[in-house]
Amino acid sequence: MTPKKIRTGIIGCGGISRFHVRNMFQNKHTEIVALCDPFVESIQTLAKEFTAVKKPVPPSESDLQKFLETFEMDAVLIATPHAMHHDHTVAALEAGLDVLLEKPMVVNTREALSLMETRDRTGKTLVISFQGSLSPLIRLASDGIKRGLYGDLLSVSATVWQNWGPNTAGTWRQEPALSGGGFIFDTGAHMLNTVADLVNQDFVEVAAWMDNYGRPVEILSAAIAKLESGAFVTLHGCGETIPSCSSVIKVFCKDAILTTGAWGRSLQIQKSGEEEAKDIPFPPASTVWDTFLKVRDKKIENPSPPEVGLRMIRLYDAICQSAAEGGKIVKIIK
Repeated sequence: MTPKKIRTGIIGCGGISRFHVRNMFQNKHTEIVALCDPFVESIQTLAKEFTAVKKPVPPSESDLQKFLETFEMDAVLIATPHAMHHDHTVAALEAGLDVLLEKPMVVNTREALSLMETRDRTGKTLVISFQGSLSPLIRLASDGIKRGLYGDLLSVSATVWQNWGPNTAGTWRQEPALSGGGFIFDTGAHMLNTVADLVNQDFVEVAAWMDNYGRPVEILSAAIAKLESGAFVTLHGCGETIPSCSSVIKVFCKDAILTTGAWGRSLQIQKSGEEEAKDIPFPPASTVWDTFLKVRDKKIENPSPPEVGLRMIRLYDAICQSAAEGGKIVKIIK
């Protein structure tokens, strides 16, 4: 018997959707049946991905509610501006659809808790598209830290940088009402989430500073944080540098130093007594969409659930509060 195809809709047809659609094309069990975006230009641009591989362009609908009511679907990808994630995801879950949601999950803690409640109430699948959490190398490192394979966690140093300010000027990413924040909440969200995932514990205190550098949203940021275990974390984001986009995260444990990045593309481990760090080979990995389908089919545990997103957004809320108060220490209360 031929496996049933997963009828999939795309909500938000911008640049990141093109990346996901190319991966969906490679999955023989996926059928993209409809597109949703209020901007005709975005739909037309995404349509080119279909014509390039000689696939029919799916029908489209600009209104989200009509989209959910009109098309028969099993799952959706949501890749709309950050401030829309919560309402769009709630609507999709309540319509009986499983959801792959682009990062960052939501713009504040209240919305994160609401998404978790909706997921639990509807019983649907919700996976957050954070490449770090979905990376086999981050899963390996996170599990090893949690199990104490490298000794006590002592501290973490994390940096992310990009020429983000010039690249996103004039787009919704620099409109606070749509973006929910600046560089540290856009590209930098990967770093915040991966650090939160690696340490496997809550942040309890944060002090932070931000600078818009003449732009409508934060471009430069620095934060120091304390974990519930007492370990220290430093977080640094620079979104106004030379053309580039990269990250380094170093995890210092009693018996080893781990080096990775926000997206989990590499991992080096230097254990006590070793002169150099050893590269850990990247295991065979699924695409984000393939991983989502495996979670949906209950073949694997969800590697990027909203619970991780909740820890990350609590951290971000505290960073914003501290920065607004001139670097005052903020205690994170659950």
